[in-house]
Amino acid sequence: MKKFSSFSLLALCLAFVGSSVNGQSQRWQQSINYQMDVDMDVATNRYTGTQTIAYANHSPDTLRRVFFHLYYNAFQPNSMMDERSRSIADPDRRVGERILNLRPEEIGYMRVKRLHMNGQPVSMEEVGTILEVDLPEPILPNSTVLFESEFEAQVPLQVRRAGRDNAEGIRYSMAQWYPKLANYDEQGWHAHAYIGREFYGTWGNFDVKITLDKAYVLGGTGYLQNAAEIGHGYESAGQTVPETDESTRTWHFYAPRVHDFMWAADPEFTHDTRQMDNGITLHFFYEKNSKTEKNWAALQEYTEKAMAYFSEHYGEYPYRQFSVVQGGDGGMEYPMSTLITGHRTLGSLVGVMVHELAHSWFQGVLGSNESLYPWMDEGFTTFASNRCMAAIFSEEPSDFPQRGAYASYERLVQSGLEEPMATHADHYHTNTAYGVAAYSKGALFLSQMGYIIGEEVRDRAMLQYWDQWKFRHPNANDITRVMEKASGLELDWFKEYWVYTTNTIDYAIASVSEENGKTKILLERKGRMPMPIDLVVTYRDGEQETIYLPLEMMRGGKNSEAGFPEITQVHKWPWTHRSMELQLDRPVAAVRNLSIDPSLRLADVNRENNEWVNE
Repeated sequence: MKKFSSFSLLALCLAFVGSSVNGQSQRWQQSINYQMDVDMDVATNRYTGTQTIAYANHSPDTLRRVFFHLYYNAFQPNSMMDERSRSIADPDRRVGERILNLRPEEIGYMRVKRLHMNGQPVSMEEVGTILEVDLPEPILPNSTVLFESEFEAQVPLQVRRAGRDNAEGIRYSMAQWYPKLANYDEQGWHAHAYIGREFYGTWGNFDVKITLDKAYVLGGTGYLQNAAEIGHGYESAGQTVPETDESTRTWHFYAPRVHDFMWAADPEFTHDTRQMDNGITLHFFYEKNSKTEKNWAALQEYTEKAMAYFSEHYGEYPYRQFSVVQGGDGGMEYPMSTLITGHRTLGSLVGVMVHELAHSWFQGVLGSNESLYPWMDEGFTTFASNRCMAAIFSEEPSDFPQRGAYASYERLVQSGLEEPMATHADHYHTNTAYGVAAYSKGALFLSQMGYIIGEEVRDRAMLQYWDQWKFRHPNANDITRVMEKASGLELDWFKEYWVYTTNTIDYAIASVSEENGKTKILLERKGRMPMPIDLVVTYRDGEQETIYLPLEMMRGGKNSEAGFPEITQVHKWPWTHRSMELQLDRPVAAVRNLSIDPSLRLADVNRENNEWVNE
């Protein structure tokens, strides 16, 4: 295994320190640089590696311990992931009892054989998927240290996200494959065991060299530094790649300002590229056969359209490439890349690509802690990808692309399994409750925000969110404050109800009567969660108007929205009052019908009492 020279270590530290002092206003963050050199034995599915980490402590705290994730240790009988998958009421079908039945040559493991900090050995203990490290000396605030290590690992048979020989025959889906330093932020260390959910990391630069059999083609995170030596579709047009008598090749990748690094490899990969007008190169790696050839060719145009859509609506994509790689067990996002299974219909293939690409914004660059706020990634990604699919894939775009998310949330409420969105991702009682909270109810956070503050204001706020919080790990308070500043409204009440409780929304038109030639309407809040109300009145002459009832605690309200009936009356509704009486200056006979939120953006769990029709 190659050793890094003292010169390269010095250069690593200098480059690291110089690049890590920017963008730390208002909230500090740690930063990190990885330099790794890995040798893969494709006969045994084992690899060895050296790792040098430059780690900068920008916190005001003195650190006496650090923690590394050893993710592959999850793929062993009786691991926490194994036990959880067999004891939970609704196990993930991709896991089930598969880990328990792995043979010794099929399990995964990751072992750190040697670890030094600034040249001194550390005291360490492997505890499942976490390496607990006591340091020989503390890491002081505003200081940078070097960790040097040697590690070895075995690639597990594909079970969840990462592994070898997946169901479609892809040899290596190398995700969560290296000892990864846990993130430390204002809430302390986040050394969460790998039980099933997703990931949280520290942004930095990755310099990675991977040596393996020369027949293999690699793709994933990072820019290939030695394309002229490697070829396989990376070389420039007309460039001749030299032959080699060696049995292996070393691939050298560099990925700037990312929080993880994924790669995949297969000797049968086809590598296609597509150049976008804005300079971004799209890479596609897949095994070309009757199940993939046509749809993966069509996928390229849709990927370009999706990249352009997300950049316009959620912020400019900050890297020069993105790789769509066949592999894994479904779809999973990584910086500058995704792993997706490839034997799909075109609609399914485009759908999973769009979803995983959207993660490049909410997981890859905004990077909220997915253990504590999975809905800020999965939910916002679901919301954005639903809109993108409606824009680029459907011949007749849906006027309500979030319909499926609302239906999913309503089914969860009816099931009685709902838990607060603030539940730690690994601690939900069921996978169903986690999935709907993270994906569907998380999407409704943004959909209902459009209802509360207006969709145009919400959409402008999403771009402001990107500009303010990219590469800064926003939390639930941060997204709420962005929406408050954009709208001028108080919105903490919505966050508190929607995120921290399972209170539901249910408004009703309780009664309609006539008094002195005028129509009297009684509205009632039956659910425990208060919300502003759009009551749309349709008269027999075809005229429509909206009576708008913002909550008093909003300290204001939205303006009339394009595409919706104009707001003609405003009545503030104190949340303590369960009912509100309104009056129309026309008799009941002049009214055709009344409807609470005909836009369907209000997540009302009982819409049967939302409409009154004058027969």
